[in-house]
Amino acid sequence: QVQLVESGGGLVQAGDSLRLSCAVSGRIFSRYHMGWFRQAPGKERAFVAAITRSGASTYYADSVKGRFTISRDNDKNTVYLQMNSLKPEDTAVYYCAAARFGDLGLGIDDYDYWGQGTQVTVSS
Repeated sequence: QVQLVESGGGLVQAGDSLRLSCAVSGRIFSRYHMGWFRQAPGKERAFVAAITRSGASTYYADSVKGRFTISRDNDKNTVYLQMNSLKPEDTAVYYCAAARFGDLGLGIDDYDYWGQGTQVTVSS
């Protein structure tokens, strides 16, 4: 069983930065593609960013491209989401997810394991 625990969320002002972390335990971390998703109140969970097993390739939603950076440290079993120039519309619960098989996917159904989420609130 894979366990994912997010941390680093909080309340910030527009223009500020936050770094989310997701610690993964239970299996060999480097075997998993990793992704970040978010869910705002009243909206469906949406893709934010993803990274391949080796970290060689990354993908971003258009809404965060140029502001957010996903990275991973396979020695620390951790994936990160650096969020800069935060906007009020970035307010959401952020979830990390792990995918064991196949090519890197950008959809919710492409991921096998999920964390509990961490709240990010950006005030204007």
